[in-house]
Amino acid sequence: QVQLVESGGGLVQAGGSLRLSCASSGRTPSIYAMGWFRQAPGKEREFVAYITRSGSRTYYTDSVKGRFTISKDIAKNAVYLQMNNLKPEDTAVYYCAATPGTDYSSSDYAKGSKYASWGHGTQVTVSS
Repeated sequence: QVQLVESGGGLVQAGGSLRLSCASSGRTPSIYAMGWFRQAPGKEREFVAYITRSGSRTYYTDSVKGRFTISKDIAKNAVYLQMNNLKPEDTAVYYCAATPGTDYSSSDYAKGSKYASWGHGTQVTVSS
C-alpha cells in the first residue's frame, strides 16, 4: 500500500511562492508516475501537473504553465511542486497522487481515475 503525505501548504499573498512536498512510503517516486491535483471549495478536483516514472516528461494544466514546476527526488522518495507567482485562483487543497501506469498519454495522466494512491492534501490559500 502506497502512502503519500503532503506538506508545505499555507497562506501567502498573491505573487508569492510556496513549495509543496509529497513524502512517500518506499520507492514510490522511482516506480510510479506522480501527479498533483487540487480542489477549490465548491469545485471539482482538477489536474495540476504530473511527472513520469523516469522523470523525463512533465505536463501541466494551462493555468499553471510557466509558474509551477513539478520535480522528484528519488533518493528522498519525494515529489515536489514549486509554485511561483501565486494567484488567488490557485487557492485550493492540493493532493499528491501516484499511478503505476507508464505508457499513458498526457490526457490520461491528467485523469484522477488513473491514480491508485492519494494523500490527504495540504491547504494553499492565496490572498489578494
